[in-house]
Amino acid sequence: MTARAADRARYDRATAHLDAPVAIVDLEAFDANADDLLRRAGGKPIRVASKSVRCRALLERVLARDGFAGVMSFTLAESLWLARSGFEDVLLAYPSADRARYAELTADPKLASAVTVMIDDVAQLDLVDAARDGGREVVRVCLELDTSLKLFGGRVRVGARRSPLHSPAEVADLARAVARRPGFEVVGVMAYEGHVAGVGDAVAGRPLRSRAVRLMQAAARRELAERRAAVVRAVRAVAPGLEFVNGGGTGSVQHTAAEDAVTEIAAGSGLYVPRLFDNYTSFRGRPAALFAQPVVRRPGVGVVTVLGGGYPASGAAGKDRLPVPHLPEGLRYDPQEGPGEVQTPLLGTPADDLLIGDKVWFRHAKAGELCERFDTLHLVEGDTVTATVPTYRGEGHTFL
Repeated sequence: MTARAADRARYDRATAHLDAPVAIVDLEAFDANADDLLRRAGGKPIRVASKSVRCRALLERVLARDGFAGVMSFTLAESLWLARSGFEDVLLAYPSADRARYAELTADPKLASAVTVMIDDVAQLDLVDAARDGGREVVRVCLELDTSLKLFGGRVRVGARRSPLHSPAEVADLARAVARRPGFEVVGVMAYEGHVAGVGDAVAGRPLRSRAVRLMQAAARRELAERRAAVVRAVRAVAPGLEFVNGGGTGSVQHTAAEDAVTEIAAGSGLYVPRLFDNYTSFRGRPAALFAQPVVRRPGVGVVTVLGGGYPASGAAGKDRLPVPHLPEGLRYDPQEGPGEVQTPLLGTPADDLLIGDKVWFRHAKAGELCERFDTLHLVEGDTVTATVPTYRGEGHTFL
């Protein structure tokens, strides 16, 4: 029996009492992935990206481990909810225009001390001030650096379109604007190199593209390490009390951690290891989060149909954004239909061994987005479900 076949047998036994659709997290794999992230971080603390987990119980589980510290959130509403739930260090990774939540933040000392907001434009400071509604608490600010690699005099740009602040001078100018502004304090710098951390460098069947990605990423790491160090020096000259410099992501942990200027690493997807992380040469994780759909039809030889399953991930549309049939091994989509809203035909020899009501296990393309489809996650240890915990959705929250 292969390792994957053994996993299928365990998951089927653990969830035999549960009807599909159902989502699980294999805690042994989850903990092993956490250990691997810590190994690659080389002693630097890891801030957990909540968008990639979206379950309070699992955020608490990983943060209870030495080496993990703080949460990187994705909306201001989520940040305040987490702070009220006892999370004491929440870094909002994206600028917000949520005026109502800014009014709450600036009026509550506990929230203001726990939450750090992201800024890359003076206009965002104006928005916060306009939303204060009498709130006088000092807002903790993190400045975001654009990490994109610019080539040929800027005519070619590689990287996500995030912050407009690219040079040390631009970031330092904004730091000075914050320092002059009553009610704000610069406490951090963030730089997320998504073109390194979030792009696989070993795409199956595409050796030339994979080599090009590796060359691009090596150049991007060298350029960013030098520029990030200069940015940190420039900001510390304005804000000598700078508390943290955050960088990286699951795919670049060891590279980012090697930079002296970086004080902490961001990671989250590496805990669940969705399918997008199958294409990396730098690490191998264990799939920890899966969902199962039930077989509801047997249309013919070599074909079964499962209920639902059309859960595409965000990003540029393409096959790499689709979930993949994982267990039993050997199933594939019908190219004429793909994963559907209410039914999904699956082709392959293993289909002939599946009966009505059997489970087919899938992996989502991205990590936390799976939790927007399920109210609960069943936590599996060995071949037993040892706990059932709510996702954000299960707690009544769809923050974005």
